[in-house]
Amino acid sequence: MAMAVDPRIDAYIARQADFAQPILRHLRGLIHAASPDIAETVKWGMPFFTYRDKNLCNMAGFQRHVAFGFWHDKVAPDSSRGEAMGQFGRIRSLQDLPDDATIAALLRKAMALIEAGNEPRSGVKTPRAPLPLHPAFAAALDADPAAAATWAGFPPGKVRDYCEWINDAQTDATRDRRIAQAVEWIAAGKGRNWRYEKR
Repeated sequence: MAMAVDPRIDAYIARQADFAQPILRHLRGLIHAASPDIAETVKWGMPFFTYRDKNLCNMAGFQRHVAFGFWHDKVAPDSSRGEAMGQFGRIRSLQDLPDDATIAALLRKAMALIEAGNEPRSGVKTPRAPLPLHPAFAAALDADPAAAATWAGFPPGKVRDYCEWINDAQTDATRDRRIAQAVEWIAAGKGRNWRYEKR
């Protein structure tokens, strides 16, 4: 059975950096090879794969790396905590991925957990998926060493606050103003809502 593809994911992969495209295509192929019942969609602006209408795994392209992870916390140890979303750290080439057999085994484990009705992070609120980093925002951060250093150490919540604010801009002019303000605040070590944070 041919995999059911979502054209939005084709478009997503085509927009990514040259290094990222073969990684994302390889992951997509491995995921669909695991079962004809795996579907694909886009959630939070990134490719998601579902099984029996439950989140199975997701992948995302960033300026300098790819992220890949399983939705269920019991599938694979999170070796990248604090470094990147997903369980496999910053993936910059196919060699940074586990071998195909390992990924296939993890996919089977994830599907088995869904089949068993095992819910992820039982009793713990599931963290929201990170938002994509707007390319213009990424470029502005890269151009300011102080802001880039602070950004690298920000917790997920602060990263999300800034991404949400910038991604929600209705016009390019508004986005540009927000990016300039964000870089200034980040360079000073401030979160998006710094005015309301406890001193």
